[in-house]
Amino acid sequence: MGLTIAYIIIAIYSVALMLIFFYSLAQLNLLINYLGYKKRNQTAPKFNLLDPKEIPYVTIQLPVYNEEYVMERLLENIAKIEYPLSKLEIQVLDDSTDDSVNDTSAQIKALQETGLDIQHIRRENREGFKAGALKEGLKIAKGDFIAIFDADFLPDPDWLKKTVIYFKDEEIGVVQTRWGHINRDYSTLTRIQAFALDAHFTLEQVGRNAKGHFINFNGTAGIWRKKCIIDAGNWEGDTLTEDLDLSYRAQLKNWKFKYLEDVETPAELPVVISAARSQQFRWNKGGAENFRKTVWSVITAKNISIKTKFHGVMHLLNSSMFLCVFLVAILSIPMLYIKNMYGHLGWVFEMTSFFIVSTIILFICYWFTYKSIQGSSFDNFVDYIKLFFTFFSVALGFSLHNSMAVLEGHIGKRSEFVRTPKFNINNISDSWKGNKYLAKKLSPNMIIEAALMIYFLFGMYSAIPLNDFGLFPFHFMLFLGFGYVFFKSLTAKA
Repeated sequence: MGLTIAYIIIAIYSVALMLIFFYSLAQLNLLINYLGYKKRNQTAPKFNLLDPKEIPYVTIQLPVYNEEYVMERLLENIAKIEYPLSKLEIQVLDDSTDDSVNDTSAQIKALQETGLDIQHIRRENREGFKAGALKEGLKIAKGDFIAIFDADFLPDPDWLKKTVIYFKDEEIGVVQTRWGHINRDYSTLTRIQAFALDAHFTLEQVGRNAKGHFINFNGTAGIWRKKCIIDAGNWEGDTLTEDLDLSYRAQLKNWKFKYLEDVETPAELPVVISAARSQQFRWNKGGAENFRKTVWSVITAKNISIKTKFHGVMHLLNSSMFLCVFLVAILSIPMLYIKNMYGHLGWVFEMTSFFIVSTIILFICYWFTYKSIQGSSFDNFVDYIKLFFTFFSVALGFSLHNSMAVLEGHIGKRSEFVRTPKFNINNISDSWKGNKYLAKKLSPNMIIEAALMIYFLFGMYSAIPLNDFGLFPFHFMLFLGFGYVFFKSLTAKA
């Protein structure tokens, strides 16, 4: 290996490490914000729902597409929402192309006969995908406030009473609630997804919201002020995460967002890795697309602070961290040999300590979010340690898949909005097998993921002849992560 190539590898490796380190520092700052916010007594103006004059008109939008397995459950649950019927409208924005349409239509007619104002809204095409459906429904929505639920969400009957009250403050454009997980303990895959989402819905959402930094509506389990949607430019379908896009446009126009950590809205996590893949791809590519679309507006905005700009940029770069992690992983083995071949470059390897420090920071941050939901007993801490390193390994295993999504987003390659298949999985005895919405083809990335599993096995072996075991734990986690993703993907259609 030539010295020039060695220097290029070192440069790329070092930049990726530093970006990961800055991301971890941003997370640490959010933790400080989170802990400070938890200690404060929060007061806010609220509607008095006991006064008929103060009860606002609400439209609930249910954007659905081929949701045969969960439609009945969704509609039964939404019909239980406790709110004056004269001030409530439900729009089922149904873009389905399968037989579920007929069953949905029959169930809606039955609900209409009970006095519920529920409409079955169909479009001739899926233009704009979910964003297009929401925009279409908004044209005829009667409500001043628009609550949105994806098909797998099951809000409690008193959900509206706990959330819509905060719109008494006319500067608030969005009220977002925390996602819960009805099938958290179904498998290792669901546990690590719940783990990652819990960190977002505690540390990140509260940490940003506490200091007035930009947060995002999460696409579901929240309410918009209709005036805010219109003022921000309405829904747009030019990114795969239309929720993040509209959120930033609204906040750049000075709308405030209210996040309610204490209001949990249960939902179903993907139980098959192919479903998790499609969801991860959409979220990570959409994040990169929004970085391209929005970052300059954030940087040049005159109405927000430098710190809010920093957190905004880091927020929009969230998904790009997978690309940094993937680069660090791939280059770690050449770096091991560079260290052995060029003794005078040994100082460079102190850079690796930044990755260790970043991991420790994330370990601390995620513990605070984990214990806020699961508890802080010694047994919970032991479970947390196992879950953290399982999560970390599988996240490393997803780094190729998510990096490809991020790259597509950054270069502007357009792709279709691929919905995440729902399964109606509520407990461990429920099965996902036979679900007709599962991907029929295996991911082409699987071949590369299998090769990477072998590559990091070689990295582990390399520690022996080089007598350098510093990166052995990292390569072991990468081996496990890519092995898990590969073998789970192989059996995803079993």
